[in-house]
Amino acid sequence: MALHLHEAWMLLFVLPALVTPAAINHEDYPADEGDQSSSNDNLIFDDYRGKGCVDDSGFVYKLGERFFPGHSNCPCVCTEDGPVCDQPECPKIHPKCTKVEHNGCCPECKEVKNFCEYHGKNYKILEEFKPSPCEWCRCEPSNEVHCVVADCAVPECVNPVYEPEQCCPVCKNGPNCFAGTTIIPAGIEVKVDDCNICHCHNGDWWKPAQCSKRECQGKQAL
Repeated sequence: MALHLHEAWMLLFVLPALVTPAAINHEDYPADEGDQSSSNDNLIFDDYRGKGCVDDSGFVYKLGERFFPGHSNCPCVCTEDGPVCDQPECPKIHPKCTKVEHNGCCPECKEVKNFCEYHGKNYKILEEFKPSPCEWCRCEPSNEVHCVVADCAVPECVNPVYEPEQCCPVCKNGPNCFAGTTIIPAGIEVKVDDCNICHCHNGDWWKPAQCSKRECQGKQAL
C-alpha cells in the first residue's frame, strides 16, 4: 500500500514536464503589442470616393456638407466629384495697412497706419499744424495731409511789412496812400505843399490821393 502512494506522488511531478509548448492554445492568451501592431498594418480603409470627402486630418464629410479642408480658409462643399471650394474676389488690402489677418476666406486689414507723414515729420490723425506761416494743414483719417494756403487780402497801405510768423503783410501805421511821393494817412486831409491839400480814396488805398489846389500861401504874401 505504501508503494502505490509513492508512485502516485511521482506522477504528479512528472506530468507538468510532459506538457510541451505546442500543446498550449495561443487563442487563450491575448497577443502582445508587437503582434497587435503587425496585424494593424493589414487593415483596409474604406473608399469614400463618391460617398464623401476627407480633409487633411482624415475627417470624413458627407455629400453636400460644407467644410474647410486643410489650411484653406475658404469653405468647400463636398460633392461626388470631390470638394468644390469658393474662390471669391477678395478686396484689395489698403497699401498703408500694418496688420493683416488671414482668419477668414479673404485677408482682412486690422490696423492701418494711424499717422500722416509730411515733409519728413509725422502727425496724428486729425492733428492740425502749420508747416509755414501761410499754410494750414490737417492729417486726415485717410493718412493724407490736406493743406490750405492763406489768401491774403490787399493791404490798406502802400508800405506793408511782414512780421515773423505771420503770413500776410500788415500795415503797422494804419491805412495810407501816396500823394505824389509823399505817404499820407487815410481819413484826413493833408496839406502836402503850399497849394495842395490831399486825401486818400476811401477803401482804395492803392490809388493815388485826391488833391485839390487852394490859394497858395506865396500869393497871399505878395
